Amino acid sequence: MSEIVVQEKAFNFAVRVVRMYQTLVEHRRENVLSKQCLRSGTAIGALLAESTHAQSKADFINKVSIALKEANETLYWLNLLKATGYLAEVEHKSIYEDAEELVRILVAILKTSKKNR
Repeated sequence: MSEIVVQEKAFNFAVRVVRMYQTLVEHRRENVLSKQCLRSGTAIGALLAESTHAQSKADFINKVSIALKEANETLYWLNLLKATGYLAEVEHKSIYEDAEELVRILVAILKTSKKNR
């Protein structure tokens, strides 16, 4: 998968997270959990954008590793939002699947990068 496609997926995911955050704040009066999800969910794409101009292979691996951590953290917040009733099953399923896809992609990038180091 090309770097551009991965960054586009991460950007589109961040847009979904921002919209989810706006909905949760405006309509469900939830600020704390959704803010955490907003931070981690938007950080994924930002870190991938940074990795484009990494100073070295090690720097690239580090930035993608942090993006993976943020993606995993986002999964946690999404599950917590669902468990506490702020996200309905259908809302959760859709965005959670996108986050899981990003995790799988990032894991694959890291495995390949480490192998080719």
